[in-house]
Amino acid sequence: MAEDSPPQRRSGRRERMAKRALPPAINPAAPGQSGGAYKPLSDPDLRAIYNTALKLLAELGMGETPAALADLLTAAGAVDNGAGRILLPQTLVEDAIDKAAKQFVFHGRDEDRSIDVGGNRVHFGTGGAAVQTLDLDSGVYRPSTLRDLHDFTRLQDTLTNVSWFTRCCIATDVPDPFDLDVNTAYALLKNTTKPVATAFTLAEHVAPIVQMFDIAAGGEGAFARRPFVKAHISPVISPMRFGADAVEVVFECIRHNIPMSCITAAQSGATAPATLAGFLAQSLAETLASLVMVNILKPGHPMVFSNWPLVIDLRTGAFAGGGGEIAVLNAASAQLSNWLGLPSGVAASMTDAKAIDAQYGVEKGMTSLAAGLAGGNLIYESSGMTASLLGASFEAFVLDDEMHSNTYRALRGIEVSEENLGFDAICDAVLGEGHFLGGRHTFAAMERDYFYPDLADRDTPQTWADKGAPDAWRLARAKARAVLATHRPDYLSAEQNKAIRAAFNILE
Repeated sequence: MAEDSPPQRRSGRRERMAKRALPPAINPAAPGQSGGAYKPLSDPDLRAIYNTALKLLAELGMGETPAALADLLTAAGAVDNGAGRILLPQTLVEDAIDKAAKQFVFHGRDEDRSIDVGGNRVHFGTGGAAVQTLDLDSGVYRPSTLRDLHDFTRLQDTLTNVSWFTRCCIATDVPDPFDLDVNTAYALLKNTTKPVATAFTLAEHVAPIVQMFDIAAGGEGAFARRPFVKAHISPVISPMRFGADAVEVVFECIRHNIPMSCITAAQSGATAPATLAGFLAQSLAETLASLVMVNILKPGHPMVFSNWPLVIDLRTGAFAGGGGEIAVLNAASAQLSNWLGLPSGVAASMTDAKAIDAQYGVEKGMTSLAAGLAGGNLIYESSGMTASLLGASFEAFVLDDEMHSNTYRALRGIEVSEENLGFDAICDAVLGEGHFLGGRHTFAAMERDYFYPDLADRDTPQTWADKGAPDAWRLARAKARAVLATHRPDYLSAEQNKAIRAAFNILE
C-alpha cells in the first residue's frame, strides 16, 4: 500500500492544478458593480455648485434658442428676457428633475445583454468619433474606414466588459452624411446584439433609419416598443447656448421613442471656466438645460444626464484626455448627477497616448477607476480610444476589457462574513500543514473572489524571456487578430438583410 501512496498524491495535485486552471463558476468581476465610494465633493460643495448652476439658468439663461423650443419653454414658465436669452427659473428646472427618468433599461436586441441604467450601477462602454485607426499591421495611424467600424463592432461583441457599443470611429470613406448615418447604424445591427448607440447628423435622418431598426426588430413600430438603440446628441453648445440642428434631432428622437444621452462637452479654460468648481457649475447648468427641454417634450423620457467635463492643456489649447484634472472632474460630475438622482454619464480612459505604452496604461487606469469609484452609471469613451479621442485601436479594446475587470473587482470591494473571516481555516493551517494552499477555504475564495487576467504577465523574468519577452501591445494584437479571424457574426437574417439593402445604400 505504501508504494501506491505517491501516485495518489501526485494525482491529487494534478486534479487541484486542473481545477485551478478552470474559469471561475461565477464572474468575480462582473459589470454592473456598485460605485459611489469616491466622493471628491463634500455636501456643501455639491450644494454650492448646484445653486450656482440654478442661478446661471435663472439669471443668465440660454442663448440661440430655436423658436419652436423657445415657445415650449416659455409656455412652461421660462422667461424671454428680450435680449436673446431664455431664462429658466429654479422651479422649472427642479420640476424637470422631479419628472425625469431615474432608471431605465437600455435594451439589447438580445434581452440577456440588456443593462439597467441608474442607481449606483457602473457600466463601461464606448463612445467617440475617432477619425483615425491604429492599424493592426503597420502599428501607425491611418484614416478610419467603414470596414474598421464593422471590425470594431464585431471585436467588442466578444468582450464581456463592454456593456454597450457606440460607434467608436467615423467611416471617413463615406462622404455623404445620410449614407454615413445609415451605414453606421447598419454596422451596429449586423455585428452585435448588445445595446448600441449612434448619432444622427440631421433630424431628417432619424425617421428613415428607424425604418431600418423596425426591420431588425420584427416589423413596423416594433423598435419604438422596445428601443435597442440610444442616440448621442449634444443639444447645448458651451458656453450656455443651444445648437439648432441638435435640438431638432432631440425632437425627432423623442417622436420615435429613442432613448438619448444629452451630452455637454465643455472644455476648461476655453468654453468653460478654468477653475474646476466654476467648470462644474457651468457644465451642470448646461446639462440641466437639456434635461428641461427633454422633460417638457416628454416627461420621464429615458435620458442619460451626460455631463462630460473635458480638459485642455492651457499651455497649448490641445485637448487633454488623460491626467488628474480630468479624472477628478468626471468623478465629480458623476457624483453631482447621482446626488440629483439622475442616470449619470461621464467620460474616462481618453488617453493622450498614441502607442500602447506606459502613458496609455497610467492615464486609462487612473481616469477609469476614478469614474467607476465615483459611481458613473455609463462611462463612455472607456474602451478602445487613444490619441486624445482622435484614434481608435483594436489592441486597446482588448486591453481595456481586461482593465475593466480589475476596476469592477475593485468596486466589488470586500465581503466580510464569518466564513470569509476564516477563523477555522487559520486554525487548521497553523495546527496542520502550516499553509493554506489546496485547502477548501482557499479553493472557495479562488473561485469566488479573484480575477485572473488573460493578458497581464505574471511569469517570472526567465519564463517571460523564454517566451520571447512579449509586451502588452503584441499580446493584445494577437488576440484581436484571432477574434477578427474567427468571430464573424451576422445578427440580421437573410430576409432582414435583403429588406434593408433594398431600402438603403449599404456600402459594406
